[in-house]
Amino acid sequence: QLQASGGGLVQAGGSLRLSCAASGRTFSNYGMGWLRQAPGKEREFVAAISWSGGSTYYVDSVKGRFTISRDNAKNTVYLQMNSLKPEDTAVYYCAAERSGYGNKRAWWQYDYWGQGTQVTVSS
Repeated sequence: QLQASGGGLVQAGGSLRLSCAASGRTFSNYGMGWLRQAPGKEREFVAAISWSGGSTYYVDSVKGRFTISRDNAKNTVYLQMNSLKPEDTAVYYCAAERSGYGNKRAWWQYDYWGQGTQVTVSS
């Protein structure tokens, strides 16, 4: 089970840190990702990280602003979001994929999902 938290309402230019805590099983050997879905839009890839944390991947629109990281001892993945923009408004989901490579960009490539946390950025 994956539990996402840390969302909220923030002004443009602000920061939020999302957390995704795993319980019931260890995800230390899984690749982990954050995906988001805005109203009326498809779920899109945001960032992903390999099982070791050695490789990270980002969608171009968040490069330089967002940072994904993980703490396998705590079974937790993070998404630090800086310089937030109104277009970042969405429900953010964490997800896990079995390969461990962390290079999965399509939602259907993920095996386990968290419940989502709302991020709203006001202009």
